[in-house]
Amino acid sequence: MNAFVDTWHRWATRPGVVLASLLAGIGVGLYAPGVAAGIGFFGDAYVDLLKMIVLPFMVSAVIFSLRQLMQEGSASQLIGRAVPVILLTMVATAAVGLAAGLVMTPGADLPADTLHTLGRLVGKDLDRSGHIEMALSGNPAESGQAGAPSIAAMLLGVVPGNIFAALAQGDTLRALVFSLLFGLAVGRAPAAASQPLTQTLEMVYRACQTLTRWFNYMLPPVLLSMAASQVAKTGIEPMLAMLHFIATLGLASLLLIALCFWLLRRASGQSWRDVLRSQREPLTMAVATRNSLACMPAMIESLVADLRFPRARIELLVPFGVSLLRLGPILYYVVATLFIAQMYGQELAPAEIAIVAVGAMLAGFASAGMNGIVTISLTGVVCGHIGLPFEAVFVLFVAIDPICDMFRTTVLVAGNNAFAALACGRERVIQ
Repeated sequence: MNAFVDTWHRWATRPGVVLASLLAGIGVGLYAPGVAAGIGFFGDAYVDLLKMIVLPFMVSAVIFSLRQLMQEGSASQLIGRAVPVILLTMVATAAVGLAAGLVMTPGADLPADTLHTLGRLVGKDLDRSGHIEMALSGNPAESGQAGAPSIAAMLLGVVPGNIFAALAQGDTLRALVFSLLFGLAVGRAPAAASQPLTQTLEMVYRACQTLTRWFNYMLPPVLLSMAASQVAKTGIEPMLAMLHFIATLGLASLLLIALCFWLLRRASGQSWRDVLRSQREPLTMAVATRNSLACMPAMIESLVADLRFPRARIELLVPFGVSLLRLGPILYYVVATLFIAQMYGQELAPAEIAIVAVGAMLAGFASAGMNGIVTISLTGVVCGHIGLPFEAVFVLFVAIDPICDMFRTTVLVAGNNAFAALACGRERVIQ
């Protein structure tokens, strides 16, 4: 029985199975929309099951690992090494996005039929939230933009005034702040006093890992149902009209993922085959769930069990990075802003390009704990700094967000695995 389960698990995460499931889902959504609507709940239930264990997993992992590192005396050294790695990876991500957007120019010289289709789509209610009418022309400077959130507001937004309310609302960033502070306090307590709590947290952590492994057996039908449901709702017309943008974002994502794999290989000392095999499950979950928090158990296991990094360090770095190092959104904001500028024919000066990069990094940090349409809306913060009318094309990005969200989540997962490996250092567990 165990052999069959292991075989099924390896089969369910194979790239060919993932691609076949997605293509089958697209086919069902196009040719059997009634069936697609009926099976959509299956994917929603799967994501809800994973969300159910995210916060218990993160809280137990952070407190448990931080307590161990505090007793070893290596916690401050680890965090000190993580900060410059975070800054470097954010800058590198923005640079890749700028290079892809400026070289491929996804919004420049669009065919007349594509512009006509985009203009017609803007007038449609693609997210079923009410009729929307917007124009793809006009003076960019006339469009009012929401101001960027202040630093003070962002800092106050991460303070968990009521940790139980934060847990009930699924506020992962506030839960992370609480876990870090509580873990530091537990680490300062005498070992004999903190041992019972540590054992309880370890039991919660192991139970969440087991549940994640059970849920992952459902990946192929989940992918099929989610793809079918989305295509049945919006069709493929928005995707075809925004194909240049999707291709640019996809290519930039692949470049970043390849760079992350190379960094993982350098940091771990493992072969390319071992690195690729280790990342198969977390990246498959990223495509299926479009939720980086739900991928954390698989991310930790890929680094600890497969690439042999120290568990205590990885269990702290992965939740820390997923919550704060928002590489996927940063890449998205850069490419989306350049696309809008090119579509309106606005030439960006070098200073404005630098503003786009810095604004995308700030908006990426502000996106912590957000998902879906709220994440997309922060593109307006970046556009507002250079006078672009993001509101006029907002509905276009809503229509294609399921595809873009897959790219964002995959980059975030791969990037944070590379970040954890680099910040962890070269010390590995020898088996």
